[in-house]
Amino acid sequence: MLPKRKLGQGLEVSAIGLGCMGMSHAYGPAPDKPEMIALIRAAFERGVTFFDTAESYGPFTNEELVGEALEPFRDEVVIATKFGWDIDPVTGERRGGLNSRPEHIKVAVEGMLRRLRTDRIDLLFQHRVDPNVPIEDVAGAVKELIEQGKVLHFGLSEAGANTIRRAHAVHPVTAVQSEYSLWTRDPEPEVLPTCEELGIGFVPWSPLGAGFLTGTINVNTTFDPSDFRNVVPRFAPDARRANQAVVDLLRKIAERKEATPAQIALAWLLAQKPWIVPIPGTRKLRRLEENLGAVHVVLTADDLREIETEMSQIKIQGARLPEPLLKLSYQ
Repeated sequence: MLPKRKLGQGLEVSAIGLGCMGMSHAYGPAPDKPEMIALIRAAFERGVTFFDTAESYGPFTNEELVGEALEPFRDEVVIATKFGWDIDPVTGERRGGLNSRPEHIKVAVEGMLRRLRTDRIDLLFQHRVDPNVPIEDVAGAVKELIEQGKVLHFGLSEAGANTIRRAHAVHPVTAVQSEYSLWTRDPEPEVLPTCEELGIGFVPWSPLGAGFLTGTINVNTTFDPSDFRNVVPRFAPDARRANQAVVDLLRKIAERKEATPAQIALAWLLAQKPWIVPIPGTRKLRRLEENLGAVHVVLTADDLREIETEMSQIKIQGARLPEPLLKLSYQ
């Protein structure tokens, strides 16, 4: 079984979770739902107890998938989901922009509970900081939901250090979720130290660089027209060519460790702090098993120094997200 880790407020989860977004959203046409239900259940059988989704993935379809898949063992898992986009709670229509008004959060949570087939959300994240709603009001609304037993823990996604502090002062934050990997180090200067100081866990999303750090994508790879990587600057052909140096480094370490590039990328994250829990996503059982195998890869202090030294010589090309999304990060 997988080892466990603690996020903030004593929330214990498997050392690697499962990001479920790609099973129904963002990476081209969704696979058959029964296949993905089987994959989520296979993850549980292999020791995964932490599953991440959001109302905006679909919208709604990913929560429905996760709810159905986990219903047989609901009490043995931790389900994280997210609010914060302006989505019609009935139709699922995206109305554009953000919406973290307290009344909207409360309506959104009712829909989440229904779709997830549960009476409580273990970890509720604000998906992006809403500049039009004071974070104190957001934290206050989630605090009310926690007092009602509908939510157990409060989280923030892609929030800046000051916002994290302000939210935590209203209600303790259990986890912060942001993109973090060997080629996306943005949380290191301010967010990770803030989490450490306040006792907040950290959940890296896209820990494998949307697949790039697995070594299975190169300059000639083509994506389905509906795949979001088509509009990510870091996946432009010239950027891919330049960023191949990161994969070459991972591959070199992997060969020495009898591991894969993906396992080294995840093991590197696990080695950063004991309260970091990455949530790689996949649609394939063999990739799931490969990712979970990262917990058995030990990177020594010398390995980590070597990775750090070589990475300092590599300039990552291309922004990690399209400009409109980047503007919503670290508010």
